[in-house]
Amino acid sequence: MSQPILARVGGHLVGDGQPLLLIAGPCVMEDEAHGLRHARRVKELAAQHGVPVVFKASFDKANRSSGKSYRGPGLEAGLAAFQAVKRETGLPCLTDVHETWQAEPAGRVVDVLQVPAFLCRQTDLVIACARHGRAVNVKKGQFLAPREMRHAIAKCREGGNENVFLTERGATFGYGNLVVDMRALVQMRELGVPVCMDATHSVQMPGSGGDTTAGDRQFVAPLARAAAAVGIDALFMEIHEDPAVAKSDGPNSLDFPTADRVLREVLAVRRALGQP
Repeated sequence: MSQPILARVGGHLVGDGQPLLLIAGPCVMEDEAHGLRHARRVKELAAQHGVPVVFKASFDKANRSSGKSYRGPGLEAGLAAFQAVKRETGLPCLTDVHETWQAEPAGRVVDVLQVPAFLCRQTDLVIACARHGRAVNVKKGQFLAPREMRHAIAKCREGGNENVFLTERGATFGYGNLVVDMRALVQMRELGVPVCMDATHSVQMPGSGGDTTAGDRQFVAPLARAAAAVGIDALFMEIHEDPAVAKSDGPNSLDFPTADRVLREVLAVRRALGQP
């Protein structure tokens, strides 16, 4: 009999027989007050639907299209904001890191370290996150076949971390577009770890906004529903109180009413399949 697919993420068990984990928040931590406002609303959203949740944001978006784009408050101020979020709301937190040296200080504060899709083959970064993170989310590169992610899992385990999960966020499909092959969710889960669907980054249109990445949020809901039907353990959504003025990823971010609707639909699909 095969071992159950489970990981502990932010204090929650994720995987076989477990409820859907929601990972939600703004793309970037714009400032501490901004993070706190969004964390409170993310907590309310999860409570309304009875699902466990991890608050996500970035202290530094190092992979912006233009060097002039807003990147975030930086490591020191960003981690202080995460500490404020945890202190006030009690929510576990996730952030991505782009440099190996960031893993240790970030891992002392947040509950999940995330390896960005573009960097998922960076051995030193993956191992650093594994060593310093309580859990590790590795996003599948837009350029990789799903089964190649077995190497990222092996690197995390080499770093001594079994609490690993993989996230689908679309594959490169010509210039300025991504496509989600739903088979990837099945194939990555067959590697023995929980899988997450990033429903908002998957509708990005890289480079299509001139100096910025564009996006088409109308497709977030259908992709999220489809992923739920295929089978996911976690759902990742970028949510902003006003996406039109978001400093990063506004075109593919959801406002809170839309995120509420998407989550309700995803949970309805899961219930129809007999899943918690």
